[in-house]
Amino acid sequence: MMKRIIQAAGLLLGMLVGQGFSSWKMSGGASWIDPVLGIRTAAGAGGSGGYMAAVIGAMLGLLVATALAGPIASLLHRSVERAAEQPASALASGLVGGGAGLAVAAFLYPYLSDIPRVGSLGAALFALALGYVGLRVGLRKQDELAAWTASRRPAEAVKEEGPRYEEHKILDTSVIIDGRIADICKTGFIEGTLVIPEFVLEELQHIADSSDLLKRNRGRRGLDILNKIQKELDVKVLIYEDANDEAGEVDSKLVKLAKAMRGKVVTNDFNLNKVCELQGVSVLNINDLANAVKPVVLPGEEIVVQVIKDGKEHGQGVAYLDDGTMIVVEGGRDFIGSTMEVLVTSVLQTSAGRMIFAKPKLLEKAL
Repeated sequence: MMKRIIQAAGLLLGMLVGQGFSSWKMSGGASWIDPVLGIRTAAGAGGSGGYMAAVIGAMLGLLVATALAGPIASLLHRSVERAAEQPASALASGLVGGGAGLAVAAFLYPYLSDIPRVGSLGAALFALALGYVGLRVGLRKQDELAAWTASRRPAEAVKEEGPRYEEHKILDTSVIIDGRIADICKTGFIEGTLVIPEFVLEELQHIADSSDLLKRNRGRRGLDILNKIQKELDVKVLIYEDANDEAGEVDSKLVKLAKAMRGKVVTNDFNLNKVCELQGVSVLNINDLANAVKPVVLPGEEIVVQVIKDGKEHGQGVAYLDDGTMIVVEGGRDFIGSTMEVLVTSVLQTSAGRMIFAKPKLLEKAL
């Protein structure tokens, strides 16, 4: 059906071009003087010439439209699909910008159309150019137009409508395999939509199919975590499929996707964290969150620990808090396997985590 419409449009356009060309030739072509009547007559002024030019133009337009019908129909179909994928706010902004450009072109049309020979054609091209420029400007100013529209509405309407923008959290492979993301989502600390790109799923599948037992178990655990998030938790999950997916590393694809969605990357990969910071992409690092919620222990406090092994230095014992923080107990080697009270002497924060130094409270009382 679309090809028939394109052919009909080509036929009509060719006929109009032929008629316009014939009229231009008759008005500006060669002329001769009738020797009997003494009247100057335009060459080809007969009506049959105009009809013939219109028929020839229609045939040429039909041939060109038939040759280009397939590519034009395919282009229109892809354009409609891409437009349907865009949010309504983007379409509205583009419509406003394009309409403004056409309005300016309509205002200037009387002045441009007076230009000899090329006035009408120049005005049409100018209208197309202004419409395209207005469309692009409207799309780029989408956020500003939305903010201006929201500011013009009554406060009650905005309050009833609630937040319109929902932030996307894009999951990395490492944070899915880690598994803590499911517990964080369960507590409700992460809002918005969790985005799982298709290339991340493919990487998880490759890991789950690995010949290495450890990698295979990690990959299967990641897939189980995704099933748990999608089926058991009250969280919106979006499986992102990119039809124009290009070859490349997963980290670079994540950064590009985060920029396109204006979302945040959720990861515990140190290198990806640095790359996102360099690219100006927001990052939610699970390790940083875990360090932030660890209990604060100050020098002079008393805590109860269980010494489980000896330390690197002579006489030292090593214990751990519930969150995994290591405690080095001076003189604790003799208390391995027992639970005891210790007095915190100092706290050391390193790149690997937090380390606490303490000494047995019994020794403190003896001194």
